[in-house]
Amino acid sequence: MNALSPAPSILETSGCDPERALSLLQTALKGADDGELFLEQSELEMLQFDDGRLKSASYDTTEGFGLRVVAGETAGYAHASEISEAAIARAGEAAALAKRGYSGAAAEAPRQTNTKLYGEHDVLASPVFGEKVALLQEIDAFARARDPRIVQVTASIVGERRHIEILRDDGRLLRDVRPLVRVNVSVTVEKDGKRETGSSGAGGRNTFETWISRDSWQGQVDEALRMALVNLEAVPCPAGEMEVVIGPGWNGVLLHEAVGHGLEGDFNRKGISAFSGRIGQRVAAPGVTVFDDGSIADRRGSLTIDDEGTPTERTILIEDGILVGYMHDRMSARLMGLKPTGNGRRQSYAHMPLPRMTNTGMLGGDVPQAEMIAGTKRGLYCANLGGGQVDITNGKFVFQCTEAYLIEDGKITAPVKGATLIGDGPTVLTKITAIGDDFCFDTGIGVCGKAGQGVPVGVGQPSVKIGGLTVGGTSV
Repeated sequence: MNALSPAPSILETSGCDPERALSLLQTALKGADDGELFLEQSELEMLQFDDGRLKSASYDTTEGFGLRVVAGETAGYAHASEISEAAIARAGEAAALAKRGYSGAAAEAPRQTNTKLYGEHDVLASPVFGEKVALLQEIDAFARARDPRIVQVTASIVGERRHIEILRDDGRLLRDVRPLVRVNVSVTVEKDGKRETGSSGAGGRNTFETWISRDSWQGQVDEALRMALVNLEAVPCPAGEMEVVIGPGWNGVLLHEAVGHGLEGDFNRKGISAFSGRIGQRVAAPGVTVFDDGSIADRRGSLTIDDEGTPTERTILIEDGILVGYMHDRMSARLMGLKPTGNGRRQSYAHMPLPRMTNTGMLGGDVPQAEMIAGTKRGLYCANLGGGQVDITNGKFVFQCTEAYLIEDGKITAPVKGATLIGDGPTVLTKITAIGDDFCFDTGIGVCGKAGQGVPVGVGQPSVKIGGLTVGGTSV
């Protein structure tokens, strides 16, 4: 990865002279602080089975490059879907306008590593198309046979293989081939004219084999059906301030949205995050440790190198309640006088890199979830969170609960519908009163949006108990 690959480079397969491309890049970056030529070739296949038939199937290939010139706090970026010397020359001239007479010193190049976090799997090759269709048909038939109340089943398979290369002005060519797969199942049930839906999904940076085993997809069907049936019997959720116990795994999405974004370097460099200027201060209850780790093998949010060529790493953000760090791309790190943390990410060659999360979570504690429930007189147990809205500048959020239950006199009782969690991330962190011993990551389904860009991410946490959180509902 940290030397020219023996396999032909993207430049070579596109008919470009690598030496000529390097010369054009060096001309564009002369006097700049940083920059690179980012090249990409990707394949994406999606199949969806719905209403008892193959509803859609698509196969797309993408190829292109982006050239970035960084001068101070300004970045010039030009991209094209044509990889040619002429297109690179035009992009270099356009991006170099960011300098406008600026003369800086080139930033230190990304450190090198031989670590590989996933194989260069051709995930689209196996199973073949016909076998994928047959699998989706089998999932559909199995689900419909599970319960007569099922009225609709949707199953999908998505596979992607991205080959990226980063050419730097010192002549180094950094290479990464990124597999990514995902299998999803959704079921809708009906009883007495009322319909509810449940869904389940899983995936990661590996081949399909793990997630298309019979045990795996049957487990997804059963989980989706369980959630749908729970919501079918749910009663309106009461509103008000109460203690809330949030379950482990996927529910780390609340931490990701309400806290994680506020710990990204660009927001803190600009002073617009609720955590800006607070390094060394207590921002959470004792015992709360929050991390971002893009170096976990095969996980959805992991990267061998980020989209600037920096190896990913485990970054502690909050340690025992004290804010100790932020997530940085190369630009935010340089401007803040710090080291990049391997969090420079972009959706594709058509986008500039930004500080973004990879796999973000909170470390586990030592309190069993059952103990949290037993110690709650009146509250809410949120088993699964859905979508939400967050203001990154202050961390204020509103999150929907897709599966939730009342807690009455230390016991989980009725399932409820219409529950929302309302609060702000910085305050919620200080109201955590118990941290569970059941940490786990999500099953590999997360996509994070920022500045119009979507990237795959992972989230994780143990069960946590929060005192005094506002619950929105449809019953008083």
